[in-house]
Order: sequence, then structure tokens, then C-alpha cells
Amino acid sequence: MANERRLFGTDGIRGPAGVPPMTPEIALRLGMAVAAHFGRRGSVVIGKDTRLSGYMFETALAAGVCAIGAEVLLVGPLPTPGIAYITRSMRADAGVVISASHNPFADNGIKLFAADGFKLPDDVEAHLEQLMEPGAVDERVARGREIGKAARIDDAAGRYLTHLKHSFPSSLELDGLKIVVDCAHGAAYKVAPTVLRELGATVIPIGVSPDGVNINDACGAVHPQAMCRAVVEHGADLGVALDGDADRVVFSDARGAVVDGDAILAMCALDMHARAALRGAAVVATVMSNMGLARCLAGSGIGVVRTPVGDRYVVEAMVQGAYNLGGEQSGHVVFLDHGTTGDGMVAALQVLAIMQRSGRSLSDLAGVMTRYPQLLKAIPVARKVPLDLLPELGAVVRAVEAELGDDGRVLVRYSGTESSLRVMLEGPDLARLEELAGRIDEVARRELAAP
Repeated sequence: MANERRLFGTDGIRGPAGVPPMTPEIALRLGMAVAAHFGRRGSVVIGKDTRLSGYMFETALAAGVCAIGAEVLLVGPLPTPGIAYITRSMRADAGVVISASHNPFADNGIKLFAADGFKLPDDVEAHLEQLMEPGAVDERVARGREIGKAARIDDAAGRYLTHLKHSFPSSLELDGLKIVVDCAHGAAYKVAPTVLRELGATVIPIGVSPDGVNINDACGAVHPQAMCRAVVEHGADLGVALDGDADRVVFSDARGAVVDGDAILAMCALDMHARAALRGAAVVATVMSNMGLARCLAGSGIGVVRTPVGDRYVVEAMVQGAYNLGGEQSGHVVFLDHGTTGDGMVAALQVLAIMQRSGRSLSDLAGVMTRYPQLLKAIPVARKVPLDLLPELGAVVRAVEAELGDDGRVLVRYSGTESSLRVMLEGPDLARLEELAGRIDEVARRELAAP
């Protein structure tokens, strides 16, 4: 198939640094392919998070781009949405992000943005893989004066900081708010505390001392416990926790309770709808979003458009349907009026704006949504057989769905990165969900065992 990809997954290329496909050699070939595809005389923005391996991938990618004759614009550590913004604002031909997002430091990844700041479609990624084949671009290698140059954009962080402030209403300020911000020792370790301070908040920063190996280590959006403790200890009004590349965010209210992406979508959708700012009278969310989100919004005449898991699919549905708000339970929240991808700090500023306009606390705002118990289970499998070819599994899933009725749902899918079957159940009673999950587990293990 023309669009078949071997290296690119749902969010770029990712894996342990130094192990194929995340090696300097492959990064070099990718840099050459990007320059060959987007234009030999063009420009490519390259940014990264704070991982130790970012240095070698940055150098390898830049060498590949220059080898074909394109120009490299280096921005250093900067959030993924900041790199998408810089790519658009500087009218570059492409943007490259070196990050494994919320993963541990030993992993790394490479994801790409087009000139418009959106992630690349499958067919472009497939073409890049073709250009990475040995000998595919050898005839395009530049020589002499045609070799590309690399320049560092020293004010990239300042440009992105200004963009963030423009996403916050000019009539509001954050004076009087005490905010804990956990930057996960990642790409936002300078930008996030700075923008909150410049808007008037008292800021307690944690996770702002990256050393190359502590990114996402017991901190940030994936491990929000440190943020929650700090909020209670400091008597803060709320906490904001970002992940390593700052494209996702979760909050803590003043009591130390976590507020996730579904609650963020709920409060933002209701606020935007009340201000006639929600396009299409709907939000885009993935199949993993809690049933409580849809039921909360339905009461105000707001629909929910469901997509497969992945912020890329959320953005694609938003663009196709002309919606301007979407996101994931994990904290990827996309405001297309302010950017082209999930942006943790843009989302944080929108929530803070709602708090300041309404005079309501975060816990009060998040309380608009009643959350249904949700059980997630990963079942190891020896093989991935198409689900429609598993009659026993199909039968037990249908039986569970019938038992839950309108008060619950079942989602069964294979993991895209592991040899496991992912099962999600929702319903009013967690103990009942555990019993039902056990029935699915028993059948799945039997049907998907090694031959």
C-alpha cells in the first residue's frame, strides 16, 4: 500500500534512544528526507525537550537537512506546541520535534509538523520513509556553496511566550491567584512559570531543574501527586502539571484533587457555548473520554464527536468538522482558535480565564461533570487477530454491553505499542465492572493464546 508506514506510528517515530528506529543514523536519513520532500532551498525548524539524547538527535537531524541544502533553524528546548507555532510564524517549510512526550528519559521520539503547524498526514510520512531508503536521495546531496546552514533562533522562547499571553483575555489578570506549576523537568521549565508570573500570579514552580534524565520522573501530568501535595502544602488556589513536552496538562484543585482532560473539556465547552464561541455546538473527544462528559454537555445542547485514541485524530476531526475545541482525557486539549495542536499552557490559561471571569474555584467549575467509574484493563496476548474473527470474545462483549445497557459501555481494542488487548468498561458500579472485566479477560486469553 502506498501509505504503509514502518517507522512512523500514531505520533511520529518513537522508541528507546540508541535502539532502532531511534538511532542517529535514522535521524540523519530522516533529516535528508525532510529537506528533500519540503524543498532543497527551504527551512526546517528543529526543537526538542530536555532529554539527554536530544543533543545527538538534534545534531543528526540538522546534518541531514543541511546535507540536502536546506536551512536549519534551531530553537533548543521548547514545548511541542511552541515548535508548531514557531514553524508557522517564521514561515518555515517544516518543523521537527525531538521528544518522547510523557515517556521516561531513556526513550525519545521525532514528530513532524508541516508549514501550517499541523502534523503530517499518513501519505506524507509514507513518502518520507521512501526517501529514507538507501540511495533514494543520494543524487540530491548538496556540495560546495549549496550545503545548507544552521542558525539558532535565540528569541524563540520569547516569541512563544508572547503567543501564550495573547491567548489570555487582555481584560483579565491573574493577580491574587497562587498557582503551583509542575513542568516535569521538561520543555516548559522556563516558559510556564514565566507566563503565569507575567500575568500576575504568585507562582510556586516545581519540576524546573532538568538534568537530562529526570524528565517525567515522578512528576508532571503523568504523575500529578507531587503537584497535588504542593498545592495543599502551600495553600495554593490550584496546580498545573504539564508533561515533558508540555502538550498535555492536568490540574489540581485547592484540596489536592486531580482535574483531568475530560473535566477541562466540560468546563471550557460550557463557557465557550455560553459566550457563543463554541463552533458546531460540539466538542471532539476520543472513545476513551468518560461518559459523564457527554451527559454533562448534552444538558446544554452540546454534542460530542468521538475519534480513535490520539490527539492527531482529534485534530483531524476538528478540522474536517470545523470544530474549535477537542481533546483527550489524558490532558491533550486543543483550542484551534489559538493553535494547531494540544497545548498545555494554552489550556491552562483558558481555564484560568474562566475562573477569573466567573469568580468560581476550580473545584466548583470541575463539579459540573459527574464522572462514571471507569475500569481499564490490559490483557497480554500472544497474537493480534482481527476482533471480528473472534466469535467468543464478540459474544461476551455483546453480553456485557447488554447487561450495562444505557448506563455503561465497553471498548475493546489492541494496543498500538504493546502485545496486549485494551479493555475499557464504564458504568455506575466499579465492583460490577471488575466482575464483567474478568469475564472478558477469561475469554480473550483463551482465544488469543499462542497456537
